[in-house]
Amino acid sequence: MGYWRFPGASLLPCVYNVLTIAGSDSGGGAGIQADLKAISARGCYGLSVITALTAQNTVSVDAIYPVAIDFIRAQCETVERDIRIDAIKVGMLGTVEVTEVVSAFLAKQSCPIVVDPVMVAKSGDRLLHREAVVALQQLLLPLATVITPNLPEAADLLGDREATDDQSMLAQAHALRDLGAQAVLLKGGHLQSDQLSDLLLTGRADAEWFRGPRIATQNTHGTGCTLSAALAAELTKSHELSHAVRAARAYLTEAIRHADALSVGHGHGPVHHFWEHS
Repeated sequence: MGYWRFPGASLLPCVYNVLTIAGSDSGGGAGIQADLKAISARGCYGLSVITALTAQNTVSVDAIYPVAIDFIRAQCETVERDIRIDAIKVGMLGTVEVTEVVSAFLAKQSCPIVVDPVMVAKSGDRLLHREAVVALQQLLLPLATVITPNLPEAADLLGDREATDDQSMLAQAHALRDLGAQAVLLKGGHLQSDQLSDLLLTGRADAEWFRGPRIATQNTHGTGCTLSAALAAELTKSHELSHAVRAARAYLTEAIRHADALSVGHGHGPVHHFWEHS
C-alpha cells in the first residue's frame, strides 16, 4: 500500500489506482495535469495515457500535437499489463483514430469508466474533430459508466441547441442516455443563473438535481477535467453514483472557491486542486 503525505496532513492510504486517458495541458490547469492533481487530492494513485500534447496557457491553445496511435495503444497496454486499474477517466481524444483505439481498450475493462467528452477548450479552440463526434457517440459512450458533458458539449453531441433551463436540460440528458451511457451527469454551469445546477440521470425516471451558489471568479480553467477525474476517484470508494457525484462536486466547489489564492497566468486560471492541504 502506498501513501500520500501532504503538509499539515496525516498519512492518507492510496489503495486505488485511477487511470486518466487525456491530453496534456502545458499550462497545468486542465487535461492530464489537472486529472492527476484531482486524483491525488482524492486519495488515489494516478496513472496516465497521453493522447495529445498542447501548447496551452490560461489565455489560448496555440498548438496541438497528436500522439501516434501505436504509442497510445502501447501506453494503454503497458500500464494494464503491470498495474491494477480501479477506475478510468477519459478526456480529450481529438480524432476518430484515437477514439477507436481507446474504445477498444476500454471494452476490455470491468471498472467504472467516466467519460468527459472534451470538445472545445474554454478559450474557444476546438479539441475534438467534428468527424470524431460520431465515433464518440457510437463507440465510446456505450462503454461509459457515466458521461459528464457541459451544456455546449451536450448540444454538440446531440446536434441540438444548447439547453437554457431545467426542462431542456432534462430532455437532453435523456437523449444523451439514449446514446448508450449507463448514466449522464449534465453540468449546467453555462446557464445564465446565480445558481449552479447539475443533473444526474441514471434511469428513465431517476433524475437527481445538485444545486449550489455560483462562485465569483474567472479562475475556472479545468473544472470539467477536475470534476470527472475526482468522480472517477470517488467511484473507487463508493459504487453508489449519487454519493460519488456529491463528493466530487463538494471537492470541486472548494477548489473553485480557493482558486484566487493561486497566481497563474492572465486569463482563466486553474482551480486550486490541493486547497485542503495548503
